[in-house]
Amino acid sequence: MVGKAVLRQMGSSSLALSPLGLGCWQFSNGQGMVGKFWPVLKKADVRSIVQTSLKGGINWFDTAEVYGKGQSEQMLAEALREAGPLADGAHIATKWWPFLRTASSITSTIDERLRLLENRTIDLHQVHQPFSFSSVREEMNAMAGLVKSGKIKNVGVSNFSADKMREADRVLREHGLRLISNQVKYSLLDRRIEHNGIMEAAKELGVAIIAYSPLEQGILSGKFHKNPELVKAIKGPRKFTSAFRASGLQKSKPLIDKLDELALIYDASPTQIALNWLIHAHGETVFAIPGASKTHHAEENVKAMQFTLTEEELKQISDVSNRVLNE
Repeated sequence: MVGKAVLRQMGSSSLALSPLGLGCWQFSNGQGMVGKFWPVLKKADVRSIVQTSLKGGINWFDTAEVYGKGQSEQMLAEALREAGPLADGAHIATKWWPFLRTASSITSTIDERLRLLENRTIDLHQVHQPFSFSSVREEMNAMAGLVKSGKIKNVGVSNFSADKMREADRVLREHGLRLISNQVKYSLLDRRIEHNGIMEAAKELGVAIIAYSPLEQGILSGKFHKNPELVKAIKGPRKFTSAFRASGLQKSKPLIDKLDELALIYDASPTQIALNWLIHAHGETVFAIPGASKTHHAEENVKAMQFTLTEEELKQISDVSNRVLNE
């Protein structure tokens, strides 16, 4: 089935979002401890990526305090401002960085988030990791306070276990709120959340899963299988992981072959088939946030929402993926 992306409700919130958002880690401007993972992008490129995403029906952007020490938030806000009316109705998700901090810093840092985002609405504020000097209860109480004071609209978490998700939702309910999302690593080459209780808890609580690294750092594009020389050109640490070695690429090849086969049918790319599987394999539970460091990546993301794989095709992909993972 081919058509424009249909918006869906994120968790129990009133947010109507495109199944794909744009992950904005790559807008870190080379700053901070995680910003060096990506090359520095020109402002014109960031502007083009954001506008291409908006034109294609992506209506939300996921950033974080730790991405370039706020540089990603700032560059995103600037690009949205420059997009003018095209950005009307665009939604922003950001994240509080918990390491070596207490829940009180959720409250004390929110004005800085808003300043860097040029006072755009924070539709979703997330706890980035489950590790801090405070309990889940203290963190959720602080987040609930921000909702009540009108600083943020909704509360999410990231990298939380099933038990911590349940606890977060339980505390938020005491404030008349709900947990709306858990952002976790999930792709056809990393399906741990299907087995460790996270997906089950999400469906039980009505919490959305936001899948990061949905293309397993580019492996699911198939380009490294077709041209292994490209691995040598990768900047940053990912080229040293086992998935990028010759043996790793050989192992995942049957899955790439399946994605290639369906790509021909849909006049699509393996990337688009992989993303389409992710946002349809579990009804409307899973959203995904592929990044884009070039305009053509954003174009590729957008086209992944313009068709829907059949139930049979979703199952075929899932079966091949499981075989690859269980080898």
